[in-house]
Amino acid sequence: MFKRVLIANRGEVAVRVIRACQELDIETVAVFSEGDRDALHSRLADQAVCIGPAPARDSYLNVANIISAAFITGAQAIHPGYGFLAENPNFAEICERVNIKFIGPTSQVIEKMGNKAEARKLMLESEVPVVPGTEGIISTEKDAINFAHNIGYPVIIKAAAGGGGRGMRIVQNDTELSQGLNTARSESEAAFGNGDVYVEKYIEEPRHVEVQILADEHGHVVHLGERDCSLQTSRHQKMLEESPCAALNPSLRNRVGEAAIRAAKAVGYTNAGTVEFLLGSRNEFFFMEMNTRIQVEHPVSEMVSGIDLVKEQIRVAAGERLGYRQRDVRLSGHAIECRITAEDPKKRFAPSVGKITKYHAPGGIGVRVDSHIFSGYVMPPYYDSLLAKVICHGHNRAEAIQRMQRSLHEMVIEGVKTTLSFHRSILSNAFFKKGEVYTNFIKRRMGEG
Repeated sequence: MFKRVLIANRGEVAVRVIRACQELDIETVAVFSEGDRDALHSRLADQAVCIGPAPARDSYLNVANIISAAFITGAQAIHPGYGFLAENPNFAEICERVNIKFIGPTSQVIEKMGNKAEARKLMLESEVPVVPGTEGIISTEKDAINFAHNIGYPVIIKAAAGGGGRGMRIVQNDTELSQGLNTARSESEAAFGNGDVYVEKYIEEPRHVEVQILADEHGHVVHLGERDCSLQTSRHQKMLEESPCAALNPSLRNRVGEAAIRAAKAVGYTNAGTVEFLLGSRNEFFFMEMNTRIQVEHPVSEMVSGIDLVKEQIRVAAGERLGYRQRDVRLSGHAIECRITAEDPKKRFAPSVGKITKYHAPGGIGVRVDSHIFSGYVMPPYYDSLLAKVICHGHNRAEAIQRMQRSLHEMVIEGVKTTLSFHRSILSNAFFKKGEVYTNFIKRRMGEG
């Protein structure tokens, strides 16, 4: 096992990793920007190193400074969290070269699965269902239009590299496709340094279902069930996730889980990862992408499985075996996570910054809060707007919803605009309570904007 781990991230995920390390009796090193000098993660770690100015490009994306911090402090491994450098194959490769263990898959796997066109090809070869789409990158507008005519509108343009809704456009006709190609390429180039895009058939009103997988370095792969992540804003930002998905029957659940394991084995995956699918109205499902890191919404899988995913990541990276097979995984009850962000729902979720003047977290049986904020914390303008994740577990979905409603009414965050009231509205929505959710639910049922 490692003696010392550096966490190359900030916010609640850095706090989450520090806590897991402490329970494994591993020393921790936090890195922080000048804008995060008083942040909780830098206080909780055994050591803390400033790695640059507040802008992420000068600090949390500064590979040289992060590697230097690891050397200076004697860290044997680096946990990247999510976002920033977590899915950067170059960063993972540099870690490999300098003999610092990257807590995640290999750089080759990250690169292969980070290119969505390459991932699609690999899934087809492994008999994992994929959405009908172009074979590889679109090179000309004519090729894109020909594909759209053959498959039928609507279609969706996607960036080959990256995610989070960037470089993504849903189009209904030739004119929108021509305009969308240029916009998506420019946006993808700016966000990921890669302007390549491809085109897929757009599945209307699907569910976004993802499967949590774990794989050790000895060939063992298991999944911890699925999460329904359909509740998203128009910018494809997830707001609420739950496990299990209310739309899956036992047979379909097994098929989706087995497809996720095939996907992981096909690429030689190790560590924690997520295989994402679109679920159609007729119970057909299609591979969308693979996230080669821990996910923001991982706690819902932990709540139903009883397995600490971050501890498992660290153990796997240290060369340990999982210690259990698929038949040993027992999923129990229902879990829901609400991402509370510093955004104003009345202004199309515009970011809100400032000082948090009052903070009270909910509690009680079956309630978990992952957060890095506190009364007096100043929300910086440079980073993600996530304030806290509230996760509630119940014996069934109805109890989980009731517990979440109680928790959100108990929670207090003052000083910045938040999505608390919007989340309360989601939980009380009749369609949500019936489990009738899909990726445009917020726009259709909640009147976003």
